[in-house]
Amino acid sequence: MSKLVEVAPNKFMFLKSRIAPAVSDLPRPFVISDEMPPTEQVDGRFYTSKAKFRATGKALGLTEVGNEKPRPKQRASSDPQVKRKRREALQIAAAKYRGGVRSKLLRSD
Repeated sequence: MSKLVEVAPNKFMFLKSRIAPAVSDLPRPFVISDEMPPTEQVDGRFYTSKAKFRATGKALGLTEVGNEKPRPKQRASSDPQVKRKRREALQIAAAKYRGGVRSKLLRSD
């Protein structure tokens, strides 16, 4: 809702009602604390500091899992050399089969 207000002789201005921005009563609302509930690391100690917890895990060679996306796994069969060798092996097997060579595993005698 707006209201017409005289700011100077023969000069008027519309005053619009504004919504006050959301402000926290906390002194620093956007600061993330280093404190956490006591959590046990693999070394058997309990840590209340996130920085010390992460430093210990990193020193032990551990990986902290979070929101990151895992890298897609590279299949061994996607390698061009593997594909070429597989194709050659299948062509050789098909040629042997057409030539009358049968595996002992396929016989039922």
